Amino acid sequence: MKRRALLLTALAAPAGVEAGRRIVYPQPDAGRSAVWTYLQQVLQLAIERGGGGYELVESREFMTQARVVRELADATGRLDLGWTMTSIEREAQLLPVRVPLDRGLIGWRIAFVRAADAQRWSGLRSLDELRRHVAVQGHDWPDTEILRANGLPVREGNRFEALLEMVRLGRADYFPRALFEIDDEAASELAHGLVIEPHVLLRYPAASYLFVRPDQPTLAADLQRGLDAAATDGSLKRLFDKRFGDLLQRHQVARRVQLRLNNPLLPPATPLDKPAYWLVTGG
Repeated sequence: MKRRALLLTALAAPAGVEAGRRIVYPQPDAGRSAVWTYLQQVLQLAIERGGGGYELVESREFMTQARVVRELADATGRLDLGWTMTSIEREAQLLPVRVPLDRGLIGWRIAFVRAADAQRWSGLRSLDELRRHVAVQGHDWPDTEILRANGLPVREGNRFEALLEMVRLGRADYFPRALFEIDDEAASELAHGLVIEPHVLLRYPAASYLFVRPDQPTLAADLQRGLDAAATDGSLKRLFDKRFGDLLQRHQVARRVQLRLNNPLLPPATPLDKPAYWLVTGG
């Protein structure tokens, strides 16, 4: 597959950074064009506000989350930056840019279920009741550990398509997805036979960050400076609202049963004390 390049420049690059330097990032997952477009826009905003100039080039092949982390942890790896949910382990391996790209919505979860079963969830009111159902998640996702830490049964798979198929075939009961992911995925042919469950919302504190290879601290600093500026002046929030601003209303979050989960993987350095970074809402 021919790689796509996106040239992102600023008027002046900081010392030590060559304008137009090639930075390789992962291919997007299938069926997630809205999220992917948003992430590209966030990257552009970070680079413009950070004062650097980079040519961002898509990787030649699709990589799972575990593969992305391995490539970033290796000084000879094929990636320079990626994005994923943070965890203590990932922050020990990589350089995190500690501004949540998703304003914390990676931890707001609604689920795919079989169409014939959707109304069966209407009476669910507690985590104890949810524990009677089996979730499916990627084997290398932090969410898998989070669900299990809260006593929820989880079966694992490798590819997104396979996870949907496990629910469709009755090998699992539900597939939790972030609020900002699920609409685009539901519109894909991959989700045929499945629907968005309308009654339950899982919530746990989480953040999706940009992560950079440990041997590229200048890149990490440029991105941190850019995203800090964008969060402070509200431009990151405006970009998010433009793309995803109607999510809570569209999925009737206020009417859903909200089940709060603990996140034992949340690093101590998570900037929970910076309200400009996060979606703030009641419930």
